[in-house]
Amino acid sequence: MALILDGRALSEKIRGELREEVEELKGRFGRAPTLAVVLVGNDPASEIYVRNKVKACEKVGISSIDRRFPADITQEELNSVVKELNENPEVDGIIVQLPLPEHLSCREVINYISPEKDVDGFHPVNVGKCMLGLYDQGLMPCTPAGVMKFFEAYNIPLKGKNAVMVGHSNIVGKPLANMLLNANATVSVCHVYTEDLSHYTRYADILCVATGVPHLIKADMVKEGAVVIDIGISRVNGKIVGDVDFDAVKEKASAITPVPGGVGPMTITMLLYNTVKAFKMRMGI
Repeated sequence: MALILDGRALSEKIRGELREEVEELKGRFGRAPTLAVVLVGNDPASEIYVRNKVKACEKVGISSIDRRFPADITQEELNSVVKELNENPEVDGIIVQLPLPEHLSCREVINYISPEKDVDGFHPVNVGKCMLGLYDQGLMPCTPAGVMKFFEAYNIPLKGKNAVMVGHSNIVGKPLANMLLNANATVSVCHVYTEDLSHYTRYADILCVATGVPHLIKADMVKEGAVVIDIGISRVNGKIVGDVDFDAVKEKASAITPVPGGVGPMTITMLLYNTVKAFKMRMGI
């Protein structure tokens, strides 16, 4: 039976540490770190995500600014909003909730965000620092950074291990593969065009999966004793499930993240972590 990697418990631990740090920073600088959240339109899922992020900020003492705009906002208007937040000395972190309406360019908006305030870690400058392993000098994407916290917290060695990343998105797959590579794992990246996926997964000491395909990874695709990180999330028949057939795979793996309660809580926690980090970087500490 696998060790269950508890994302809720790890998240609470880190948030407790952040809460203490924010209190110290408020006393030292006269204000708390501040996160600006920009929401365009009224997508129900996006509204829930924004509400959860604002609530999480409140619980650790981070100030938040919630900016909402109609779905028909123009690219120029949205860019101007981001520019205004870039120039606001009281704002330390900026996120634009994705996805955006089809007429807006996500890439253009992300490029407008100052790299020093890009707490999602999506700006090309931060992507480059992630690739080079310059973690102290930039802001890392939240989900991959959260996964790396699991390895650190549970003392899971990566050096020399065969690591397989299933999924190659710009938000999760590519940056996490780079982080594993920077930790001296031997990394293979698989995706929708990979032939015979199980050929790769069966040899993985560390198996990370982020595809959004429910129960893609079956027990016969997993090496005995592997560490399995399930980053996917889907709703099937009203139930939240991951990319891994959890009940079957946990009998073979040495450690595994559940869905829900695994990587998910860590994503918002790392957003809070990045906001505090961005504040400290701007203050020169």
